[in-house]
Amino acid sequence: MSLSLPKIEPYALPTAGELPVSRVDWHIEAHRTALLVHDMQRYFMRPFAGAPIPEMTGNIAALAAACRERGVPVFYTAQPATPPPGERGLQTDFWGQGMRAHVDDDPHVADIVDELTPAAGDTVLTKWRYSAFQRSDFAERLADAGRDQLMITGVYAHIGCQATAQEAFMRDVRPFLVADAVADFARDRHDQACAYVAGCCGDVVDTDTARGALTAPVTAGAR
Repeated sequence: MSLSLPKIEPYALPTAGELPVSRVDWHIEAHRTALLVHDMQRYFMRPFAGAPIPEMTGNIAALAAACRERGVPVFYTAQPATPPPGERGLQTDFWGQGMRAHVDDDPHVADIVDELTPAAGDTVLTKWRYSAFQRSDFAERLADAGRDQLMITGVYAHIGCQATAQEAFMRDVRPFLVADAVADFARDRHDQACAYVAGCCGDVVDTDTARGALTAPVTAGAR
């Protein structure tokens, strides 16, 4: 069994008409939501041969810009390249040494990709497990900001993005998986994550819908 990340062949991102219908009728509201840019580090981008990365990255950048314009908090996760001994836990059994094995040939392997460099005021969370909530103060930061919704973007859709959506739901934070702002090992894995979130723990939207919601007028007393 290989412990390295697989080579990822190009595939098309899902369109608005291909998204699964959620079991809930939730709507993104700028005064309630936050944005998560999940694991968009050079290491995790290396396996992609091309599409859908340019389009996905552009969608994340556009969504992040819209959030900053509206005062919506923007969070990033970033795994450390060389975590302290024992911190990787069971991830080593599944993925080997991860970034640590590539630090010598790329000292910037853990950097967030240039197109999505965090801006002043954004928050970068150290990532230890699949879910962004694990071993971090993410939940507390969302609560302190008065946010009970979370737009999720980044990689990989069926692993960390899905795990974060599921945990957000269990913490009574409404997750919105932005389907054309996430990517995965293949289109079937991508679709699997969208279907799971829509059926079990959240809503699935596209970038245009999310950006449109951010610019919609706030209704007084809306909740």
